[in-house]
Amino acid sequence: MSLASIAIEGGFRNPVFDAQSVFRALMQAMAEPGTVARDLGLTRPPAPLTPEAAAVALTSCDQDTPIWLDAPLAAEEAVRAWLAFHTGAPLTATPSEAHFAFCAEPENLIGLENFAQGSQEYPDRSATLILQVKSLSGGPELLLEGPGIETQRTLAPHPMPRHFTRQWAQNRARFPRGIDLVLVSREGMAALPRTTRIVNQEG
Repeated sequence: MSLASIAIEGGFRNPVFDAQSVFRALMQAMAEPGTVARDLGLTRPPAPLTPEAAAVALTSCDQDTPIWLDAPLAAEEAVRAWLAFHTGAPLTATPSEAHFAFCAEPENLIGLENFAQGSQEYPDRSATLILQVKSLSGGPELLLEGPGIETQRTLAPHPMPRHFTRQWAQNRARFPRGIDLVLVSREGMAALPRTTRIVNQEG
C-alpha cells in the first residue's frame, strides 16, 4: 500500500458523529479525573500511533495547533502523513511550541517542564500531552484528589514517565500554568488535568 493510501485511509468512519462522541468523552474525562471513558469512535492509523490516540488527534487538532511527536512516532513517515492529512496540524520538533504532544513510549518521555506551560495571564496556552499507555489498570496505583473527584479516586496506568509523581507535583505547583495529561490504552481514555493531586507515591 502506498504512503498516500495509508495517509488518506483510516479516519473516523462517521466523522461528525465519531468526533462529537470522542469530544464528549474527552471533556468528561477532564471533568472527572481518573475515570475511564470507553467505547470511543475509533480510527485505523498507522502504527505505532494507536486508534485511541488518533481519535483524540482527529477531535482536538487542526491547522492552528502544532503537534509534537516523540521519537517512535516521529520516525514513522506514515504517522506524520496520516496526521497531516486528517488534522491539517503542523508538526514541530520543539516541545515548547506544541499545543498537543503525542507519546508512544511514556517511560522515555522528556521532562514535563519542557512542554508549553502557558502563562499567568494565558494559562490556556499550555500543552496537552497524550500518552499511549499499555494499561490504565496494571501499573502502580495512583490515589487522586482534586476538582471533579468527590473524595478520592484511583488510577493505575502503565508505563508512565520516570519519576512521574514528583514531576506531577511540580507541574501542579505551577498552577494556573502547567500541562494536562490524557492517557489512552485499549481500555479507553482517562485524563489528569493540572488541578489533580496525586496524594501517594509509587515508590
